[in-house]
Amino acid sequence: MRTCRRRKHQGRSAGWGNSIVVRGLKTSSVSKARGEKRRAQRRAAVQKIKIRISLLPGILTTANVLCGFYAIMWAMKGMFFGAAVAIIVAAGIDALDGRVARLTKTTSEFGVEFDSMADVVSFGVAPAVLSYRWVLGSFGRIGWIIAFAYLICGVLRLARFNTCCKKVEPKFFLGLPTPAAGLFVATSVTLVDGEPIGSFAKVVFFLLLVGVSYLMVSTVKYRSFKQLDFAKMHPFGTLVIVVGIVIIIASFPGVVPFFLVLGYLVWGLIETFVLKKRAQGEVPEEEAL
Repeated sequence: MRTCRRRKHQGRSAGWGNSIVVRGLKTSSVSKARGEKRRAQRRAAVQKIKIRISLLPGILTTANVLCGFYAIMWAMKGMFFGAAVAIIVAAGIDALDGRVARLTKTTSEFGVEFDSMADVVSFGVAPAVLSYRWVLGSFGRIGWIIAFAYLICGVLRLARFNTCCKKVEPKFFLGLPTPAAGLFVATSVTLVDGEPIGSFAKVVFFLLLVGVSYLMVSTVKYRSFKQLDFAKMHPFGTLVIVVGIVIIIASFPGVVPFFLVLGYLVWGLIETFVLKKRAQGEVPEEEAL
């Protein structure tokens, strides 16, 4: 009897030991699985934090911000012509960095946001400070209100572009681009070599700046020129036209850029009006069918 009880007791203890070992293996495997899951989550979080950006477009965008910063400093010191030239250079760099990113196929969401932040400085804050120091300051309180209105319209224009750029036709911009608005202020200054202007000219600039601010947040469509491919072959006449335009700008560097920008503003209004008329003319034909 005692031997039987001992065997039963040994069997029970052996069973308990096996169950303890199995439970230990299960808990260790569960803890390992949880640890691996946590490590995988950490690796995924680190990968999300890492941001990749192409070096060349990033350098060009940084140069854009630098030009805007110089424009602000020179405008505050009363060096209006130098500030205007800095904004014009920033506009050229802004057109170049986007094209370089597309050619090298290094476009990214970070690059788009970085470019927008640079545009806020170079074509939002800098032209607003320049226009206030050059003309709008003489209008008192309403002058800084108009300068701020220009700035906030530019910021809203960039925010709308970042959220709706994929829904708009690639041939057009919805609203006046902020570089074009900044170029309007800069070329207005270079038109008179940065010198003070009379009362009538100040009123004209005041009204035009109000119109430019509205155009940035309007639904007027402006050509983007993104589809121009400078890498492919073009007719010889195209080169002649480009050379002629460069010669004209070099001959009258203060006058021609201003009227080119003004022509771009007016052309967008005309083209939008024509497109609306065509769309209205096509609707009755579809209904008749």
